Amino acid sequence: MFWERHHRARRTWDAGVNPLLAETAAPLRPGTALDLGCGAGGDAIWLARHGWHVTAVDISATAVERVRERARDLGLADLVTTERHDLARSFPAGRYDLVSAQYFHTPFPLLRAQVLRTAAQALHPGGLLLIVDHGSTAPWSWNQDPDAHYPTPAEIAAELDLDPAHWSVTRADMPHRRATGPAGQTATVIDNVLLVRRATG
Repeated sequence: MFWERHHRARRTWDAGVNPLLAETAAPLRPGTALDLGCGAGGDAIWLARHGWHVTAVDISATAVERVRERARDLGLADLVTTERHDLARSFPAGRYDLVSAQYFHTPFPLLRAQVLRTAAQALHPGGLLLIVDHGSTAPWSWNQDPDAHYPTPAEIAAELDLDPAHWSVTRADMPHRRATGPAGQTATVIDNVLLVRRATG
């Protein structure tokens, strides 16, 4: 399985927080958060360090176990719950103040919009769904297809097809940033950002 092989190949824990998650969550009052496709756990650990109760999920058993161990080693076990899910088949229970889907891409077929609609349904009233996607191909990306299409925030919102009476788009843009790859190389990349809020009423 692709993601299990990917995480088994990583020998050290070097994950930092995704900058757009930190930017979005920093001004918020900590609550409950769901990290979809938690990977190495940088986002989950950052959220827990800032007082959030985080459910971190991934399809890779190795990733989930390593995030659990990292949280325990940092004294954050009470704030981080890990669960293994193939999100095409199952979804974590509960309601959340923040759901984060950072670079929720995969090389195999996935009904992504369906998963993200389920995530929107899992929000508490007033809760936020943050979707950050690749908007360009980094030199270190596993996907080097020159014909790859990166959906814009407007296209992602259209795919979600959420009822505007119950969800509103509060951010939809494509910022550029300087990023550093795993071998230390740098490049300017584009992020496609969609932030959706569930109505309070």
